[in-house]
Amino acid sequence: MALQLWETLKEAITAYTGLSPTTFFTVLALLWAVYYVATGLFGSSDDHIHQRSTAFEEQMEPLPPPVQLGEITEEELKQYDGSDSKKPLLMAIKGQIYDVSQSRMFYGPGGPYALFAGKDASRALAKMSFEEKDLTGDISDLGPFELDALQDWEYKFMSKYVKVGSIKKTMVPVTEGDASGEASGAAETDTKQTEDGPSQTPVTESEEKSSPADTKEE
Repeated sequence: MALQLWETLKEAITAYTGLSPTTFFTVLALLWAVYYVATGLFGSSDDHIHQRSTAFEEQMEPLPPPVQLGEITEEELKQYDGSDSKKPLLMAIKGQIYDVSQSRMFYGPGGPYALFAGKDASRALAKMSFEEKDLTGDISDLGPFELDALQDWEYKFMSKYVKVGSIKKTMVPVTEGDASGEASGAAETDTKQTEDGPSQTPVTESEEKSSPADTKEE
């Protein structure tokens, strides 16, 4: 019975494939081997990617909550430019400081906007400039379109990031020249008052002296 089935199978293989039974089973074995190798390669690749992904997630620590800094100077803000991974990544717009640590891939070292970190980048954002001279908070001479663009950036930061402080405004010291100018102005005022004072006194005295003469004439 088994012999008859084998003979029937060989005839069917030859009739439908045109191959001898030996060749047919050899090709079938090769195809199975290729399938097994390909499956093993792709399977190991997926496992490797999964392992790398898991390791990356394990290395990524959750971001600490933003810390309120209050008022700090622009010089103090520079230390939060992302060069120290233990410190938050900060950036200021119109004097208001925001924690942008969650967007480190953009504002951190190597990111497309890394040069804005640790600075008040109001002017650069308004002009969409990456020049060093524009990395400042001075927006006094910007046009209406640039100010509108800056306003859009500010709204974006207000809605996405936490405000943690503001930049301390530096007081302009009064120079000695200004003080001497004020003093000289005060001196000139006093001198003018002094000059005006005596000019009225002789008139009064002359009027008083003229009174007896007028009386005698009468």
